[in-house]
Amino acid sequence: MSDIEKIKILREETGVSLRKCKKAIEEADGDLEKAKRLLREWGQKLANKRSEREVGEGVVASYVHSDNKKGVLLDLRCETDFVAKSDDFQELAHELCLQITAAKPDYISEEDVDEDDLEKEKEIIMNQIEEDDKNKKKPDHVKEKIVEGRLKKFMEKKVLLNQKWIKDDSMTIEDLINEYLAKIGENIEINRFTHYEI
Repeated sequence: MSDIEKIKILREETGVSLRKCKKAIEEADGDLEKAKRLLREWGQKLANKRSEREVGEGVVASYVHSDNKKGVLLDLRCETDFVAKSDDFQELAHELCLQITAAKPDYISEEDVDEDDLEKEKEIIMNQIEEDDKNKKKPDHVKEKIVEGRLKKFMEKKVLLNQKWIKDDSMTIEDLINEYLAKIGENIEINRFTHYEI
């Protein structure tokens, strides 16, 4: 397969500019998967640079599941009204609404996790370890590793940015947002969401 075909495939799959796709293919020596990883890394770097920029525009997106028993309201922000009205931004808002409806996170980021909830979860995990015959005899440093691992799973379940994307579990929601950030070229921020269910 020629580099031109690879660039075309990369462009179709990521939506990133042809110039960036060409650069990624060149730096990856023609390896398509490596080029995708490079684009993700570049998106993360861009996200870090743009994270300080103010997000004064955006959309309130909604989704109601076909059973009319659950839905989401999402406040998604960007820097300009032009981007807020773009198809890519609208598509991201829809994808995030689907994710929230399906995965039911409680928090946007780890910084939002309530300390009391975290302490309660640690206590539950420690009680489970002490009640489990094979784990309660383990040394304290091993128990701490078990707690650490289970807390990580707790964060992956409860924190939206840490969740695996329901359409591609090789990506987290943070990765997905960074891909759109690389496409759009503006800071993107989830301001808040509300999940409803009957």
